Amino acid sequence: MDFPRPYLKVYESGGVDWDVKIDPKPLHTLVFESAKKFPDKTALIFYGHKITFAQLAGCVTRAASVFHDLGLKKGDRVSIMLPNCPDFVIAYYAVLSLGGIVVNTNPMYVEREIEHQVNDSGSRMILVYADIYPRVKNVRANTPLEKVILTGFAGKPETMPDDTLWFPDFYAADRKPAPPVEIDPLEDLAVLQYTGGTTGVSKGAMLTHANLYSNAMQTNYFFIGEEKKELILTVLPLFHVYGMSSCMNLAMASGKTIILVPRFVPEEICKIISEYKPTFFPGVPTMFVAIRNHPAFKDPHNVMVYNSGAAPLPVDVWQSYNKLFEGSNTVMSEGYGLSEASPTTHCNPIFGETKVGSIGIPFPLTDAAVVDAETGTRVMPVGEVGELIIRGPQVMKGYWNMPDQSAKTLRNGWLYTGDMARMDGDGYFYIVDRKKDMILAGGYNIYPREVEEVLFTHPKVQEAVVAGIPDAYRGETVKAYVVLKEGETATEQEIIDYCREKMAAFKAPKTVEFRKELPKSAVGKLLRRILVEEEKKKMS
Repeated sequence: MDFPRPYLKVYESGGVDWDVKIDPKPLHTLVFESAKKFPDKTALIFYGHKITFAQLAGCVTRAASVFHDLGLKKGDRVSIMLPNCPDFVIAYYAVLSLGGIVVNTNPMYVEREIEHQVNDSGSRMILVYADIYPRVKNVRANTPLEKVILTGFAGKPETMPDDTLWFPDFYAADRKPAPPVEIDPLEDLAVLQYTGGTTGVSKGAMLTHANLYSNAMQTNYFFIGEEKKELILTVLPLFHVYGMSSCMNLAMASGKTIILVPRFVPEEICKIISEYKPTFFPGVPTMFVAIRNHPAFKDPHNVMVYNSGAAPLPVDVWQSYNKLFEGSNTVMSEGYGLSEASPTTHCNPIFGETKVGSIGIPFPLTDAAVVDAETGTRVMPVGEVGELIIRGPQVMKGYWNMPDQSAKTLRNGWLYTGDMARMDGDGYFYIVDRKKDMILAGGYNIYPREVEEVLFTHPKVQEAVVAGIPDAYRGETVKAYVVLKEGETATEQEIIDYCREKMAAFKAPKTVEFRKELPKSAVGKLLRRILVEEEKKKMS
């Protein structure tokens, strides 16, 4: 397939190599290599408690020894169902060091979701936060779970539930290391990262050691020149692919310190920014909207790089941050990724131009192209919209136990993302919308994001989601769900009229529903599909 690669010129003009050499290694070696280079440097900060790289490596080694004694073998799956905390990091790399496969599991999952994911992955063990253990207990008999391991922030309970283990005991005392395990980074799986089921049944993306190791190195290399990035604010959940790679694995690869925060509370994040002055803050748009509007957010320049991903960053939000950053070296850099690519594939370069509204250029060693949505075989001309496809060392091996889905998504070495995009003449890519979210109304194609961008410019609007809902006449019609800024009031007609002034009438919302909050994923991504499902239930 012939396709243009103007983004290579951005690398060339910035003095950065696109074809950097990465020799994949087992992912857990990142911890031990940093422990050798920076033994006394702080690796983790958790509510003021600090753990050095040497201490972290010791905990990983001891925990791996206990996992080995419990019978964990190469290829076994272990579910980790924890909020952000040191035990997540320790368990993650301990399992990997034995050749085990981590199954990242959302702590907010209900019993049905836990049962499905444990059974689908075939997890033999699960590490779970003690407060939510009852959910696991209620489904354990229906799963292949052999060991349930607990941890918590309040210390070990006086009485442990029957047939459970306490994870901090795993690394509390010195013990003989587990025998070394031979791992082929290119073939052996490190993580099963479930996609969340936004397109139907949740799928487990099979990420190899090489996939995740490469993405950590790509990210570290892409931000070359930012040697002062020492503190990574980690409020993104580590069980989410974005937090796992762009916070935890990146920190281990670069010898940086991560500030672990279990959940996003705007006031707490503002306090951390003021106190610690973290130099790198990966987040999602809803986080940046929330702190921008919080009175405690007084000095945005305390962070060097705000990195937005996981969902499109509204142009108005980006522009409002850029106004705050005038006269400083602080930048807001939007990127793009997906679970199937470990996850990052694109970002606005700090060594080149930042284009507002763009996801930037492909990462080192990563190619991207825009193809026709019907066949996926014809490369679209520069500037025209089509499906975004990607290839690179971070692209998954396939979906767990789903050969048909794997063959559909991975074709001739390319990952078909399902996202509609365009590329400009400089090689910068722009996400238009999800292929499946396109609204077909009266014969017109309407992209929800285009309408959302307009809604975000309304001075009274804090958050907005647009969805296509069934309509007897038009097939689908455009509905907007809006959260107003605190203290503001607006009418449905006011919002509709505002949109009609700024876009073609057929694109403007026909109805507007005001809400106090919008449904979000664990990482803070606005969930359009939940709203669509609600509408379908109303009509059934």
